[in-house]
Amino acid sequence: MTNAPRWVPLWFRIATIYGVVALTGAAFGAPAGAAALPHYAFVGTALAFHALFWIIAGDPVRYRPVMLAAVAEKAAFTIPALLLVARGTVPASTALFAAIDAVLGIGFLLAWRATPRRAG
Repeated sequence: MTNAPRWVPLWFRIATIYGVVALTGAAFGAPAGAAALPHYAFVGTALAFHALFWIIAGDPVRYRPVMLAAVAEKAAFTIPALLLVARGTVPASTALFAAIDAVLGIGFLLAWRATPRRAG
């Protein structure tokens, strides 16, 4: 039986912890009125993905195919956030969080490449 490199589960655990802390803080900063719904939907969906990251960390070889969904989750925030920063429609500080997600997403892609396919 082959295992994933040691850094792969650690990378997914770090991403989970960072994400839960960042998203929990964001949950308390919801806008008022109708804008609250998409905000809470975003936070809830992102938290669900961070639960998935924790599961992937538990058995990276088994959940290797799901790592590509993790890459997509990071791109789904990073790309629009950077575009909106460039247009000046969101605060420049958003670029920091987009950059962190970009690094995590690239790490997820590298983890997918480094993790062997499941035998059988």
